Amino acid sequence: MTKSDLIEKISEIYPYMNIKNVEKVISIVIGEMIEALKSGRRVELRGFGAFSIRYRKESLGRNPRTGEKVLVKEKKVPFFKAGKHLKDMINGVAVSVDSQL
Repeated sequence: MTKSDLIEKISEIYPYMNIKNVEKVISIVIGEMIEALKSGRRVELRGFGAFSIRYRKESLGRNPRTGEKVLVKEKKVPFFKAGKHLKDMINGVAVSVDSQL
């Protein structure tokens, strides 16, 4: 599912909402999630999962073309851990959608 697909789906469910407003809301939600992660905070969506930042140490890598060793600087990478409810739904475990979200 893409951002456009999500906007379209929400617009179908709530036809009285202007599509531009739906786009704005989705952009605000995603923007706030990004800002939280950038500042080192965790983002949790109950029943879905949690986003956090993990740190990768500086390491030696290889240039795939030349085979030359290259220093890879330390960096932050986003990490997602799926929630139990999401895992259960994907694996076909009978769980009420409304009871967990």
